[in-house]
Amino acid sequence: MTWVGLAIALAGALGYALGAALQQYEAVAQGATLKLMKRPRWWIGGVIGFTGACLHAVALSFAPLVVVQPISVATLVFAVPLAAFMYGRKPYKAEIFGSIAVAVGLLWLMLLVPQQHVTPRLGTPAALGFIAVIGAVVLVTQVAARRVHGANKALLLSVGAGVVTASVSTFVRVVGGGMEGDWSRLIHWFTLAVPTLLVCAVVLLQKSYAVGYFGIAYAGVQVVDPITSVLAGAVLLGEPLPTSASTAVPALVAAALTIGGTITLGRLAPDHSKKPVAASPEPRPLPATSDLG
Repeated sequence: MTWVGLAIALAGALGYALGAALQQYEAVAQGATLKLMKRPRWWIGGVIGFTGACLHAVALSFAPLVVVQPISVATLVFAVPLAAFMYGRKPYKAEIFGSIAVAVGLLWLMLLVPQQHVTPRLGTPAALGFIAVIGAVVLVTQVAARRVHGANKALLLSVGAGVVTASVSTFVRVVGGGMEGDWSRLIHWFTLAVPTLLVCAVVLLQKSYAVGYFGIAYAGVQVVDPITSVLAGAVLLGEPLPTSASTAVPALVAAALTIGGTITLGRLAPDHSKKPVAASPEPRPLPATSDLG
């Protein structure tokens, strides 16, 4: 069943990447405002991305969090070229190398996590504490983002979006993986928490996309989301983490790749979907009266 979950997760991740590229294009043009609601392309991206998220949720019902989450990382290699295509240009070499470095580094880190299926169980006090921590991280990143500009602003906003996205995955894992064929277990406040947190994640994502640095914004979410999910899976759900000393060196190399790729993406120039309006030609001076006739 784990392989079924992996296949579904891959399909969902590819859909999420395409939807993100479409929505980022519109968010840069319109800003993270209600104007996006009038843009058909933004809605198309949203539907595609939501379908990908639904497939991701289904995958979490078949496989553990630490197995499914790394699959989404690989889509960074596809999402960045897709976003470049939206602007009618070829992806920069730095975008390609940075995306590959982040994807390989984070995927390597995730593969170091031991695979072991554990039926997820989460109590209400622990769940409320988890939401409180997520809320605190979002608050700090939002306040800090107001003080910076450019790639740093996009990165901070993406961190907030990433932790909220991870909370969605965690609750989906708890609800879907804990059902065990009993549909009555869906009647729980955890089920209502999923769409609420998902809406918050979408809003935060649009704010990070609107800055114009898609590579760093998407990479930030893809890095923060799985790391937060793995930590939540280990701390809250009892899923295992690597404890062998032999994984220390590979983990350091993988972390260096991830950090280096993120820095590379952060140094790129922003994209803008709106071309500057051409200045109107200056009016020619009227001929002097002595020249007339």
